[in-house]
Amino acid sequence: MSEERTASLAGELYAALRECRVVAPLIERHPDLTIDDAYAISLGFLARRRADGERVVGKKIGVTSKAVQDMLGVHQPDFGFLTDWMQTGDVIDVDAKALIAPRAEAEIAFVLKDSLAGPGVTAGDVIAATDYIAPCFEIVDSRIRDWKIGIVDTVADNASCGVFVLGEARANPRDHNLPALHVTVTKNGAALSEGYGHAVQGDPAQAVAWLANTLGTYGVTLDAGDVILSGSLVPLEPAAKGDVFAMTLHGVGTCTARFV
Repeated sequence: MSEERTASLAGELYAALRECRVVAPLIERHPDLTIDDAYAISLGFLARRRADGERVVGKKIGVTSKAVQDMLGVHQPDFGFLTDWMQTGDVIDVDAKALIAPRAEAEIAFVLKDSLAGPGVTAGDVIAATDYIAPCFEIVDSRIRDWKIGIVDTVADNASCGVFVLGEARANPRDHNLPALHVTVTKNGAALSEGYGHAVQGDPAQAVAWLANTLGTYGVTLDAGDVILSGSLVPLEPAAKGDVFAMTLHGVGTCTARFV
């Protein structure tokens, strides 16, 4: 793909974010786009955000569980970057964060004390490099019209990430059986969904290892201090102003996301 087209599509997604609007699916207009092309677009999108003063604070994995893959029609994981602007407290201002069609998902976040560089990273390496895990809501959003995304669209659009909320609880991953961790989610006080750590590639640590190895092929590392979102344990749920989501990661702690 030409540098001109990469720059044009990255600029289009950046403008969509800043203007809180959607664009037509990229793959419909450019059916020859590859995942490598999408990653180049994503980096261009990120460069524009960094030029605005945003700082990278982590990375994310998306579309890891079968429930989410079936919902979106995307049948392989994707990956993106987290910035300080995307991290929010438990009150989410939908307009200030330019959210278009947000959906909430409950995740396990890993906060690293050591860097990881693929290829060759294992789940054991991830555990050894992790300072702590925390309950987390990722609020995914899409600049692609009507969430009509394929893998190329979501990778280019920073893995359809909107904002994220870290709960206050901290836990040592070495003290837990991560695949067996159980999450329950409520929406506006009513039971919504539940899931287990094994929903993400059998083991959340394995999902983070996949991310390290995949990004390693592009020369990108997971760095000490990074927040790594390991993928949703439950189906995505649409969110609107006034909604309150709460999750309990049993044995670890809670996280809340209020939309205003």
